[in-house]
Amino acid sequence: MDLIDQNTRAIDELTARIEVVIAPFQSARDLMVTIPGISIGVADVLIAETGADMAQFPTAGHLASWAGTCPGSNESAGRVKSTETRPGNPYLKGALGVAALSASRSHDTYLAAKYRRIASRRGPMKALVALEHAMLIAIWNMLQTGEIYTDPGGDFYTRRNPEQAKHRAVDQLRRMGYAVTLQPLAAAG
Repeated sequence: MDLIDQNTRAIDELTARIEVVIAPFQSARDLMVTIPGISIGVADVLIAETGADMAQFPTAGHLASWAGTCPGSNESAGRVKSTETRPGNPYLKGALGVAALSASRSHDTYLAAKYRRIASRRGPMKALVALEHAMLIAIWNMLQTGEIYTDPGGDFYTRRNPEQAKHRAVDQLRRMGYAVTLQPLAAAG
């Protein structure tokens, strides 16, 4: 029990020191935690590794490239040789990985819908890197403008192109062997 108490005190002391050091970046932390999947701990790592000063990155793409979340494109004569991402800061990539995995498991959010769309085509690992990339782009924009994250919603892709969603659903039912006819609902009056 003494060892547990000693470790608990050490954790409390470190947490207090972290809070003192992170105090000047409180507004950046508050913005970051509005993104689904990003916790206070992940936000602290992002601030520690990037400095929360986005002036050093001319564009959001520069930040994503520096962090190593951009997909590789080693291609020659139409033949893809490698799609690995470039090496980045291991602490930043680890924190982003935790945040992306958490966001992929959230319900009715844009990031979860994005994960499902990409994972169905490219696989879960590439989908996680795509979420990490999207989160960094959002963080860069939020820290530049000072605005909080507004989630487009889990039905973003359906709302963006409803005709395509309708045709996809009808085609899927036809492939399953059903004859499908669509009739619009009568307007409730």
